[in-house]
Amino acid sequence: MLLEYYKLAEQPFGVTPDSRFLYLGPKHREALASLVYGTESNRGFLALIAKPGMGKTSLLYHYLSYLRDKARTAFVFRTDCDAREFIRHLMMDLGVDVAGMDLPAMHDALNRLLTEEMRAGRRFVLVIDEAQNLDEKVLESIRLLSNFETPWTKLMQIVLAGQPQLADRLASPSMAQLRQRVSMVIRIEPLTPYEVNAYIDHRLWIAGCEKPAFLTVGARKLIADHCEGIPRNINNLCFNAMSLACALQRKTIDRDIIRDVIADLDLEPLREKNIAALKPVKKSVSVPPILVAAAQKQSSSGGWIPKLAITSALMLVAGGLLVNLNHGVAHSSTTRDAVATVSAAPPPAAAQSSAPAPALPSAAASDLAPEPAPVVVSEVSLMRAQEASDTVKQATEDVRVQSGQTLYQISLNKFGKYDGKVLDELRGLNPSLSNPDRIRTGQKIRIPATATPSTDGQHASQQAPNAAPTEAGKP
Repeated sequence: MLLEYYKLAEQPFGVTPDSRFLYLGPKHREALASLVYGTESNRGFLALIAKPGMGKTSLLYHYLSYLRDKARTAFVFRTDCDAREFIRHLMMDLGVDVAGMDLPAMHDALNRLLTEEMRAGRRFVLVIDEAQNLDEKVLESIRLLSNFETPWTKLMQIVLAGQPQLADRLASPSMAQLRQRVSMVIRIEPLTPYEVNAYIDHRLWIAGCEKPAFLTVGARKLIADHCEGIPRNINNLCFNAMSLACALQRKTIDRDIIRDVIADLDLEPLREKNIAALKPVKKSVSVPPILVAAAQKQSSSGGWIPKLAITSALMLVAGGLLVNLNHGVAHSSTTRDAVATVSAAPPPAAAQSSAPAPALPSAAASDLAPEPAPVVVSEVSLMRAQEASDTVKQATEDVRVQSGQTLYQISLNKFGKYDGKVLDELRGLNPSLSNPDRIRTGQKIRIPATATPSTDGQHASQQAPNAAPTEAGKP
């Protein structure tokens, strides 16, 4: 379906290391030339290091294709193994049956094969991909393979290709002998924006695309900015963009489609949701010190009450105060009113008699010394706390997004402006507003009820379709 829609012979942004699609830009040509020169100069060990997705494997296949008629080659990519398994993988790639052989026997067989290739006048090149995963003992075994030599030449050329972790392994003190034998370190740098554009055109041309202009200039620039010059990222983004445009029956891929694809590939919102589900946030409720001091001051009047009742009363009063503290409404006045309504109840008749008060449990006695008096919470305090909470709720209002309306236009209508401060305030009131660029029709946006548009703001809002950029409300 995708190939028919864009009239392509094959998928231009595949995931396999097909050397036909290899873009030999300046950086890849330089790396390939260094590999060929190091091999023909009989330098022994070469190291090819680049970030993931930079096309190392595709370049290695192209390099091996170049050597097909010039040398005997072996390619090993299974690097999560020990020394014996590594030699076994190498011999199997060379077509040697190693059934029943131990490690010394496999080394003897390899030595005989290398000698035969030397007598035939051919080089032997071993390419190891994903070499950063090799254990130090395996790296040491590979170093010993370089001892297969004659007084005038090396019998084996070895290329270690891997990610930047390979450089860390080679730089460690324990790998000093191997590092000294690496005569060339070859790097592949990320593509420039110009090279990203040429890379996209190259792959489309190989796939049979006659009109690569269906990707607009703005879309290509956004791809270059987002992918950081890494070919694998470019492939993923372009494939998804073509798939989305095909589903929408749109022949042209513009910046809007690229933005949608970037948002769809973003994993951060999923990570935040998973973390929140696994580790729910527990809000600690602290009792203001002034309430505790008031309760302790009343304890000299006598009487007793269970610890649970005192704690419940204090938490009830503190709950009303915390609503005000969290929203910054009437903090000092509410605290004074709440304290004023806390008073000690008259001591029970049993406490006024000469009979001794019943003993508290040891845990309660240790926590409450001296015993605090009963605390009575006035209904007036609770009513004031409720009124403060209602005031906070009335301080905001919900705006329902109309068809075609953007956050830019809503901000102009309500605030008369749209800047970073306004955006931060809207995000604080709307935790679910993770992407201001994507609000949908019917969605509720909470805004401060006190916000009223200025005359200039109303005028700007009315002129928004003409004065604002075509992507209003989108950074």
